[in-house]
Amino acid sequence: MNSISSQTDSCDILSVSVRDISVLYASYMPFLENGGIFIPTDRRYQMCDEVFLLLSLQDESNKIPVNGKIAWLTPLSAQGAKVPGVGVQFTENNSEAKLKIEELLAGMMKSGKSSHTL
Repeated sequence: MNSISSQTDSCDILSVSVRDISVLYASYMPFLENGGIFIPTDRRYQMCDEVFLLLSLQDESNKIPVNGKIAWLTPLSAQGAKVPGVGVQFTENNSEAKLKIEELLAGMMKSGKSSHTL
């Protein structure tokens, strides 16, 4: 079973839950200004579409609210068996989401393991 799940409603609000640290590593996008996260989805978005995330990390009950915009697209037909989805760039500088993700991934950031994006 996949450790990342998302639900979308008609207002482009995504409820995202990442339970596994290795999935969080593969999904985090530190190369984006303010950070970002890859979300597997079949839903179609356009670059720069604005979205709102309710992000739940590991076993925490509190969801982190995050304003973002689409900064990465991996289509259904992507080469190399890449997971289809979107990368959401956090639009707030030093957002709670970025700080919490980097705290959880401390020591793993420069491991060189492959991710959903690069």
